Amino acid sequence: MIIDLFAGPGGLDLAARQLGVPSIGIEYDPDACDTRRAAGLATVEGDVRAYGPADFPDADVLAGGPPCQTFTVAGSGAGRRALDTVLGLAKRRAAREDVAAELAGIGDERTGLVLEPLRWALEAADAERPYRAIILEQVPQVPQVLPVWELYVDLLRAEGYKAACGVVRAEEYGAPQTRRRAVLLARRDGLVGMPARTHRPWGRTLSDAEYGLRPTVVMGDALPGRGGFTVISNYGTGGDPKKRGRRHNSEPAATVTGRINRNRLVADDGRELPRLTPAEAGALQGFPADYPWSGRDPWQQIGNAVPVPLGVACLTAALGVTAARIAPAA
Repeated sequence: MIIDLFAGPGGLDLAARQLGVPSIGIEYDPDACDTRRAAGLATVEGDVRAYGPADFPDADVLAGGPPCQTFTVAGSGAGRRALDTVLGLAKRRAAREDVAAELAGIGDERTGLVLEPLRWALEAADAERPYRAIILEQVPQVPQVLPVWELYVDLLRAEGYKAACGVVRAEEYGAPQTRRRAVLLARRDGLVGMPARTHRPWGRTLSDAEYGLRPTVVMGDALPGRGGFTVISNYGTGGDPKKRGRRHNSEPAATVTGRINRNRLVADDGRELPRLTPAEAGALQGFPADYPWSGRDPWQQIGNAVPVPLGVACLTAALGVTAARIAPAA
């Protein structure tokens, strides 16, 4: 069973369901918990810091995507400024030092949450019930997040794991968007590497080998009822029309964020179209069209979610399961 920390609305848990692997998620946001429960996903509503491996003795796989706001350009920047502190605290935590006071003094408490999966992994190891696999993901801004995962790789190897980390692109695993994520995978019972790509990358010339991959999934595939359209985004433009991002439905979406509901949609004949619904935005993250988005702000839930196809790829690589076990989405 997978214990999923910072589980959000259920992207990784849906991937686990497709693979026939049971999971339970811990999530702090009550709206995301409402969505999860409506989708029939096992959920603990609470703070991951209040729990540990002993509370979930049946879980043998650890997963998590700690909050990333302080590690992003759009966030406060606390994660970037605190990087050296975070790395130092990770090493001390691996040495079994109590670093709770220092974590509390970092400032934005979300920054320290990136060390929670390490606490869980170490506590499980010390109880002589180590997780057989670990799957972690975060935003890939360098030099903020990837160095944390790189240090995790070293620390987990010292605990008996084979581990690897890197940056992956969601469209290369069948998601209809060009989202990049920093991923860490670890196993105790075999070698592990980044998930094997299944779909062609977008936006560059393909190598001969890449032509053998499946075609990129585009927005038109995920939203067939919309016809031809262009998404126009003001995100990150500062209001400058020349900087507005544009993606046609024959392309994958740009990274889906919690502001996707602000994007304009314009039909190929120039008509202004209704903006994306939560169901459509969720589809760009690989969620089923009938997924029961609930709560006050489904957009933020959708933007924070793990794309379901990427979750399937990461779980497949980390757990050593085969594609034959993958069932259709519920």
